[in-house]
Amino acid sequence: MKFSLEEHINDWVKKQFEKMNLKNQTDYFTESAIPDFLKEALKGRAKTESKTNFGKPDFSLTKYKIPVVIENKLYGKKLITETKDGIKYDNKSVAEYAVNGALYYATGMIASPQNIDEVIAIGIAGDDTDSIKINVYYVYGSGERSYKYLENVHTLDFLENETTFSEFYKNAVLTEEEKHRILINSKELLSAYSKKLNKLMHNHSITAPQRVLYVSGMLLSMQNILDKNGKKIKDGLIPEDLKGLQTATFRDGVVVVNQIEEFLRVREIPDDKQKLMLAFFGEISKDAQRDEKIALDKEVGKFINGDASANKQIFTFIYENIFLSIDAMAGHLDIMGEMYSGFLKYALGDGKELGIVLTPPYITEMMAKLLNVNQNSKVMDLATGSAGFLISAMELMISDVENSFGKKTTQAEQKIEQIKKTQLLGVEHDATMYTLAATNMILRGDGSANIQKANTFNTPAKLYTDFQANKLLLNPPFSFDENGMPFIAFGLDKMERGGLGAIIIQDSAGSGKAVKTNQSMLKKHSLLASIKMPVDLFQPMAGVQTSIYIFEAHKPHDYEKCVKFIDFRNDGYKRTSRSLQEIDEPEKRYNDIVKIYKGGTNAKVEAQWNLSEIYVEDFITDSGADWNFDQHKKIDTKPSFDDFRKTVADYLAWEVDQLLKKEENCLGK
Repeated sequence: MKFSLEEHINDWVKKQFEKMNLKNQTDYFTESAIPDFLKEALKGRAKTESKTNFGKPDFSLTKYKIPVVIENKLYGKKLITETKDGIKYDNKSVAEYAVNGALYYATGMIASPQNIDEVIAIGIAGDDTDSIKINVYYVYGSGERSYKYLENVHTLDFLENETTFSEFYKNAVLTEEEKHRILINSKELLSAYSKKLNKLMHNHSITAPQRVLYVSGMLLSMQNILDKNGKKIKDGLIPEDLKGLQTATFRDGVVVVNQIEEFLRVREIPDDKQKLMLAFFGEISKDAQRDEKIALDKEVGKFINGDASANKQIFTFIYENIFLSIDAMAGHLDIMGEMYSGFLKYALGDGKELGIVLTPPYITEMMAKLLNVNQNSKVMDLATGSAGFLISAMELMISDVENSFGKKTTQAEQKIEQIKKTQLLGVEHDATMYTLAATNMILRGDGSANIQKANTFNTPAKLYTDFQANKLLLNPPFSFDENGMPFIAFGLDKMERGGLGAIIIQDSAGSGKAVKTNQSMLKKHSLLASIKMPVDLFQPMAGVQTSIYIFEAHKPHDYEKCVKFIDFRNDGYKRTSRSLQEIDEPEKRYNDIVKIYKGGTNAKVEAQWNLSEIYVEDFITDSGADWNFDQHKKIDTKPSFDDFRKTVADYLAWEVDQLLKKEENCLGK
């Protein structure tokens, strides 16, 4: 049958549903009668109710664990339009192409306040029944690239029943490798944005120390304000809310700060935390000149018509490039940390003089996995920074809950709330970093309840005894005494017996620079493993050799038991001042390192390793200065038969070469 109207494709879809015994307005819905909660979810892609440009999807299904939206278009050429950078989201593309429209709806649903985390988006187009094309996508975030194309699915049969959908869903969700890939891509994208944003702020005379506070404060102001029951009280700010008015009450900067204050008040953030955070965020409204309309910077020219204040230009850049993509970025990504690192890189040099070097998110995730963080863990970080370790721990804990009880179940939601409120503890002395950490945890679902502004070593002991941590993750300030090793010594002392701690630190701390602390630690706690990391891990922030040390708390070290030493200097990446380059299967290697830690040379790895070269089990002494891989890797100086054979072959080759040269000389004469 030749199609002449889009309605003919709709009829074809309905016939597919009829074959699967799916009932109209019960199992699936047409665009004229979608459920109310989907109407709410589809009111706006930007987490507000102000944009309703593109109507309703042709079909939607809500009978399975996640919603499904379908867009149809007449003619096969209208299935999808894209560029080398990906699928296009301009108004014309979304309105005229099936896939583009379906993905627009799906990402809008996830961006809405309706608590939707995943959607299946389907685009269908064709000229007749024989040429129908179906593209299916698993959508996991609100960003424009937050989808996975399911290239082996080209029918609607998976929608037939619960069993078929469940099997489809298992293959649709992201694998660990895919999650890692998204994490790295998101990190690189955020790094690129931070560079551009840093330049934009510099052009508008925002000082280096103020810049990351601008980002965190403006991101908070973009959040919808919800009551205790999750009901929206007030929309988050959007660029159109900043009108460039010059009155004291309605200046753009004042509007932003007032929104932040209201957000923190409704969230019932404790008064002392509110005052501290608002003292920093007040920088946004302090200078009235930043609220005067000026010519547009080229970085925001495509987003704004006409002149706009410096504050609105910065707000718009953050809104369009960061806020709308937060849900798309992998859960372990430390938004504030990445932005802070970017601003240090481009505004403050290498940050060494501050002693602040933030841990990359793929390292925080790996370290949390090494300690087997799960839903029952109680995790603390006593040098919290921007909360990167706590974010990774929280994501693993939530994932474990959802695997146990299912997503969105009552039991899962109750446990997740408990995790956020009572199972994470962060202590940070620096006021700026504390503000970033608290903001970061709020943006990631509000695990900010136990982020403390305090000196780790002077904090009342009751904080730690009440918390009863069984996991400890740390990257201490390396400018601290003994490279920062006292932080983990203090933390292990405050943990439950048998708890596990991991620290990433300059490995000079394990070879002589922290002998006093190390010797004391070994009398009370056990060193389980030492993992040597790439020397360029913290480039371009700092070029230092680091190692990860893993400990068991309150179990004196047994010198008759071996410690695991792992060489992870080849993690598959090459780092430059501009980028993180893949050279040797990094996703597999980061998955493998946890297996190697558990299984040693018997580990079932995916990447190419010489396990006997990179894994050693050996004893340490009580010196506190022999904790690094290179001190335990035995070099076999006895030549093997292969060595002998190669030497003889090299010698014979040299002899032949000499004879040939001699013969050539003779012939020449």
